[in-house]
Amino acid sequence: MSANPRRALVVIDVQNEYVSGELPIEFPPVETSLANIGRAMDAARAAGVPVVVVQNFAPAGSPLFARGSAGAQLHEAVASREHDHYVEKALPSAFAGTDLAAWLAAHGIDTLTIAGYMTHNCDASTVFEATHAGLAVEFLADATGSVPYANEAGAASAEEIHRAFSVVMHTRFAAVVSTEAWLAAVKANAPLARDNIYASNQRARKG
Repeated sequence: MSANPRRALVVIDVQNEYVSGELPIEFPPVETSLANIGRAMDAARAAGVPVVVVQNFAPAGSPLFARGSAGAQLHEAVASREHDHYVEKALPSAFAGTDLAAWLAAHGIDTLTIAGYMTHNCDASTVFEATHAGLAVEFLADATGSVPYANEAGAASAEEIHRAFSVVMHTRFAAVVSTEAWLAAVKANAPLARDNIYASNQRARKG
């Protein structure tokens, strides 16, 4: 963790599918996360923190994110704001099959701040890969979100999924913080710390 982090804000898949389409974000409420994504992008621009916008596409005719569909378009909260780099992807991680790693290296970035959707899928995949690549990671828990699932393995609400992934990420992979805390850290050019597996487990066992 750098004492003076060189951040990039990575805004993942803020597309209409998650707002007015077939996969609506439920927790945190999408209105909350969209507002915080906008705040983070504006603060990054003001502070000189580069912004990377990521957009996911599936083949035409797919039920979600079909290329050319209204659902695959960037939501206005992101589309109306400037960015420094654009990444198109077809897999969960923003690194998979893209130039993101090369762009970050070329710009001397050592800290990724993750916002956008979904917490447990594209966000988590990107967080894990960034950590394995040696980058520090920050996760804006109120500028991200999840949907509920039910399948043969069981069922979980959007809140349960978002909370569980946030707790797991903070133990090892990312500093999980509010947008407000991140704004303060950007203003101070200060790092944000994650927890660790041992301490997190000890608290739970003693709680």
